[in-house]
Amino acid sequence: MPAPPETSETASQSPSHSPVVTPVRVVVGLCLFIPFVALMWVSSYSRTEPTLAGLPFFYWYQMLWVLISAVMTMVAYKLVKRDEAARRRPGGDRDTGGDRDASGDRDAAGEDGAR
Repeated sequence: MPAPPETSETASQSPSHSPVVTPVRVVVGLCLFIPFVALMWVSSYSRTEPTLAGLPFFYWYQMLWVLISAVMTMVAYKLVKRDEAARRRPGGDRDTGGDRDASGDRDAAGEDGAR
């Protein structure tokens, strides 16, 4: 008989489904949030001086942020992919210390080495 489907109540109780805030995820959030703030704060760049190659500051500032945003989005993507790959690796769960159980002790497979 198949297992019953998980409801939002049972999924929230499962430790594997709970969101984890890691330094990598904080950096990813900042990489995505900084360009948003920089471009939404229009009063910080709504002027004509200094000009760059004849372009007013208002225009070249926004074009510069197009490039910066692309780089920051790429960095965020690479960090997320690397973090997901590390979490999928067997024994690579960095949050619980690999093959340790919740109490911090090694489980039987970890002690034997399963060789």
